[in-house]
Amino acid sequence: MKKLIWFCCVYSIFAASYLKTNAQSMQNDIVAPIAKEVPKSLKKHKETRVDNYFWLNDRENPEVIDYLNQENAYYQSMTSHTKGLQEDLYEEMKGRIKEDDSSVPYFYNGYYYITRFETGQDYPIFARKKGSLSAAEEILFNCNELAKGHAYFKLGGLSISPDNKLASFGVDIVGRRIYTIQFKNLETGEILPDKIENATGGSVWANDNKTVFYTKQDQVTLRADKIFRHKLHTVATEDVLVFNETDDTFNVSVSKEKSRKYIVIGSGSTLTTEYRILNSDNPDGEFEVFQTRVRGLEYSISHYEDSFYILTNKDKATNFKLMKTPENKTGKRNWVDLIPHREDVLLEDIEIFKNYLVVEERSNGLNHIRIMPWNGEPDYYLPFGSETYNAYTTTNVDFDTDILRYSYQSLATPSSVIDFNMKTKTKEVLKEQEVLGGKFDKENYIEERVWAIARDGVKVPISMIYRKGLEKNGKNPLLLYAYGSYGITMDTYFSSTRLSLLDRGFVYAIAHIRGGEDLGRQWYEDGKLLKKKNTFTDFIDCSKFVINEKFTSSKHLYAEGGSAGGLLMGVISNEAPELYNGIIAQVPFVDVITTMLDDSIPLTTGEYDEWGNPNNKKYYDYMLSYSPYDNVKAQNYPNMYVSTGLHDSQVQYWEPAKWVAKLRNLKTNNNLLFLDTNMDAGHGGASGRFEALKDLAKEFSFLLDLEKIKS
Repeated sequence: MKKLIWFCCVYSIFAASYLKTNAQSMQNDIVAPIAKEVPKSLKKHKETRVDNYFWLNDRENPEVIDYLNQENAYYQSMTSHTKGLQEDLYEEMKGRIKEDDSSVPYFYNGYYYITRFETGQDYPIFARKKGSLSAAEEILFNCNELAKGHAYFKLGGLSISPDNKLASFGVDIVGRRIYTIQFKNLETGEILPDKIENATGGSVWANDNKTVFYTKQDQVTLRADKIFRHKLHTVATEDVLVFNETDDTFNVSVSKEKSRKYIVIGSGSTLTTEYRILNSDNPDGEFEVFQTRVRGLEYSISHYEDSFYILTNKDKATNFKLMKTPENKTGKRNWVDLIPHREDVLLEDIEIFKNYLVVEERSNGLNHIRIMPWNGEPDYYLPFGSETYNAYTTTNVDFDTDILRYSYQSLATPSSVIDFNMKTKTKEVLKEQEVLGGKFDKENYIEERVWAIARDGVKVPISMIYRKGLEKNGKNPLLLYAYGSYGITMDTYFSSTRLSLLDRGFVYAIAHIRGGEDLGRQWYEDGKLLKKKNTFTDFIDCSKFVINEKFTSSKHLYAEGGSAGGLLMGVISNEAPELYNGIIAQVPFVDVITTMLDDSIPLTTGEYDEWGNPNNKKYYDYMLSYSPYDNVKAQNYPNMYVSTGLHDSQVQYWEPAKWVAKLRNLKTNNNLLFLDTNMDAGHGGASGRFEALKDLAKEFSFLLDLEKIKS
C-alpha cells in the first residue's frame, strides 16, 4: 500500500512537471499578432511624426476588429494555464461579498430610499418605502430585468419628481456614457413615451412636476454643451434650448440646490467656473448669471435661507476659502469672507444644515470633518486616529436635522456608514461592510504611511498595507498604484478583493504623487501643464524608495494605473523599465500628442488646461517629450498587461492598441505583452458587479503568475 501511495505521489509530481513544461513549450510556440505598418505623416509646427499604426483609428474597419480579436486570442492562449487560478480568484473574491446586500436607507420628501442587490444578481434594485422602514417596499427599477439581452447596462440619473409620482432616469447600453432619458409613472408603473436621446443621463425637476432640465452632448466630441427644458407628454424635438456653451473648453451640467429653491446650470473648465440660477417655481423663466466667468476664478455655490455660500479661490486663495453673499446680490463684489484662506489647509467641500455648517478639509494629506454651529458655539473636528483612513460626508439631503451622515474606512478597516448627532456629539454605526468567508481579521494587517524623498527634495507620501510578519528583505511582491492628474486625490480605501493579493504575500501601496490634490491645491499645480513630469518622476522615486527600504526589489515590484494613470504607466515603462517586473495599464491615455491635436475626440478641448494645448509649440514640445506612444524605443520592457474597451468614450481604444503594436515591434526582450480588449464595454469596463470581478481576476492572475504564486 505504501509503495502504491509512493508511486502515485511520484507520478503526480512527474505529471505536474510534464504538464507545466508542456504548457510552457506550447506557450513558446504561440506567435504574437503583428499589426501591419501603414506609415502616416503627421505634421505640426514644421515637424513631421510618422505614425505606422494610425490606421487602427477606425472601429468600423473590419481589419481593425480582426486585429483586436487576434490580440484577444493571443492573450487567451498565452494565459490559458492561469484559467484555473482566475476562476479560483473570482470565486474567492465573490465569496467575500454579501450578495443580498443593501444600502443604508435615507429619508427624502416622505420616503426612505434603498438600493439593494439580490443573491446571484449582477445589477441593483432601486426601491423606496413610504414614511416608515416597516412600510411595504415599492420597487422603482429592477436593473436585472432591464439589463436582459444587453452585454452592457447602466441606469443613471434617477430623479424623483417633487410630488413623488414620477421618476426620470437615463439608460446606457453601450458603455460610452451616452444615455437615453425616459420617464416612469410610479403610480401605474407605465413608462411614458417621452424619450430623450444623446443625453448625459441626469435630469432635474422643476417644482411644477412636469418640467425637467437636462444636458445633451455633442454627438461627435461627446462634450456636454447644451441644457434643454422638456415638458412631459411632448416630443423631445420640441424641447427648448435654455443654454448653449459655445466655448469648447467648457462642459455644462444642471442640478438643483439642497434648499430646492433654485435650479442651477454649471459651466466649467479646468481653471474657470460660471453658474446660472433660476427659481424652481418658475421653470419657464430666464436663468440669471450668478457671477460672470473670469479666467482662473473657480467657485461653487450652496443656497441656504436668503444667502449663497461660495467655495472659491478668489483673491489668490489657492487652497480655497468660504464666502457668503445675499441671494439677490450674487456678483463677486458682494462676496464676504466666512472662512479665510489658509496656506496649509485645503477647503474641499461644505454641507449646510439648519443649525450647522459642516466643512470638509484636508491637511498634511489627511481629510478632516469640521462641525461649525451657526449659533456661535465652538466648532470641533470629528476624531480620526489612523494615518491611512478616508472619511467623507455622504447622503445628507435634509436641512432641518442634527444628524450628519458620513462614511469611514481605512486600508484595513471595512467601510462603515455612520450617523453623527452634531448636538449631542454621539454617533451610531448604521452599517459596516461585511467581509464574508470567516477568514478576514483586520488585526492581521499593518497599515502605515511612509514618505519618499523625490529628486527635487519634496516629500511624497505613500500609504501601504501588508500582512503582519512581513520581513523587509527585498523578496516581497509589491503593487504600487497611482493616478496623479486632474487634482483627483487618491484617498485610501478598503477593498475586500485586495485581500487576495495581501493574503498571498503582496504589499499594496498607493503613491500620492503630484498632479493630485493629496497635499493641497499646490500639489496639483505642481503636477500639470509644464510641470507634468513631476507626476512621473515622483512615481519613479517612490518606486526606488520601496526598493531601497527593502519592502521589495525590482524583481518583485509591480505598477498599476488607469486612464491618466495609464499615461503614468506608459511613461515609467519608457523611462525606468528596469525597476518593474510587471505593469498593469488600464484604459491608458498614451497617445498624448495625436489625441490632444484632434478636437473631434471626446474631452480633448476641455483638457487644454490640464495638459496644455499642443497647437502652441511650447506645449507641443513638452508633451512630445513624455508622450508614451511617441517615446517607445528599442529596449527591454517589463511584463505588461494592457486593457481597454472598444466603446470607451474617454480614452479611445486605438491608443492602447497602437501602443501595444509599437511595443511589440520595438521591445528587445521576450517579456509578456498583452492587449485585452473588452469588445462590449467602455471606460469603466464590465457593468455587472460580478463581471467586474472577472476583470480583476485577470489582473491578479497576471501578477501571481509572474510571481509563480498559484494558490
